[in-house]
Amino acid sequence: MQQIKTLFRGFDGWLLFGALMLSFLGLITMYTHTTQTSFFDRQLIWLALATGVLLLAVIPDYRFLRTGNIVFFTYLAVLASLILVLFIGEVTLGARSRFDLGILSLQPSDPAKLMLIIVLAKYFAKRHEMIGDFRHIIVSGLYALLFFGLVFVQPDFGSAIILFFVWLGMILVAGIKFRHLATVFLLGAVALGVMWQFVFLDYQKARIATFLDPLSDIQGAGYNAYQSTVAVGAGQIWGRGIGYGTQSKFQFLPEYETDFIFAAFAEEWGLIGVLLLFALFALVIWRLLKHANEAATNFERLFAVGVAFLFIAHFFVHIGMNIGLLPVTGTTVPFLSYGGSHLVTEFVALGMVMGMRRYQSISRESVLGEDIILEP
Repeated sequence: MQQIKTLFRGFDGWLLFGALMLSFLGLITMYTHTTQTSFFDRQLIWLALATGVLLLAVIPDYRFLRTGNIVFFTYLAVLASLILVLFIGEVTLGARSRFDLGILSLQPSDPAKLMLIIVLAKYFAKRHEMIGDFRHIIVSGLYALLFFGLVFVQPDFGSAIILFFVWLGMILVAGIKFRHLATVFLLGAVALGVMWQFVFLDYQKARIATFLDPLSDIQGAGYNAYQSTVAVGAGQIWGRGIGYGTQSKFQFLPEYETDFIFAAFAEEWGLIGVLLLFALFALVIWRLLKHANEAATNFERLFAVGVAFLFIAHFFVHIGMNIGLLPVTGTTVPFLSYGGSHLVTEFVALGMVMGMRRYQSISRESVLGEDIILEP
């Protein structure tokens, strides 16, 4: 019994509560339309599996990630999966982004996000005293760029943008200088211009053009964005009621289980429900940042912050897309949207943060002598 208590010493019930409540809200939104789909049943199975995986992820001693080459080799394995999916992946909605494994599908871009956080956490933790050197920004950017490029050409522009925001958030926390940040944005602007001319496909350009002028093509590229904003506005204060969301129920709103689940939720739950959603999400982020502040070393701190940035990027990009503030890119809401790969990845990330908490009381200095905690 004592050994079990030791293994789960870092377990955070509030963090799990927030994640489960968000997942249940997503399930309720899917359940109202089970006459047409089986998303609810499959997502319920995924949630049970993800919860079990989280409990397993709490157990390992993650100090082994600070040293050795296992992180680099795992990074290469994920990189290989992103290359492989381009050749043998299943084509869904025009994107070759997942492996069809029969009873389930695996989307490698989801574990790639978690892998990028681990790589960057280790890289910056070992070099925090030299982070002012711009070459570390370049090297870390190359780690992110390889993932970004392979995900972008699937094409999965939404996941590629999330990878960029994870990298940007982590270099900000690591201590990038202002002039280096300005250089990053300048290079990003140049890269965006080149991509617009030579990389972006016609439908991606159309989405951005529609974002700038939402009413320019309501029946074409702007249809999804328009119907989404209609659904959100229709919820008003109290919502239409669970199961009475006409935009999703009558199929005016496409992909309401995934890309537009916030709009479907807001129509049924209204402003009150949206405030509840934000409160639960804030609970998850607060617990992650609290654990980051109490972390034993830079590695654990950067990892927890990276996970928080991952969720924040997903959350606000998705909501911005649903209310017409950002172009439609096809991103999910953490825990809320349908999908097994992203749900399991998110719960694994939470389990790892909890597992790392087990050692925060051992020392505020690295047991391995390789890095010292950054003062807040």
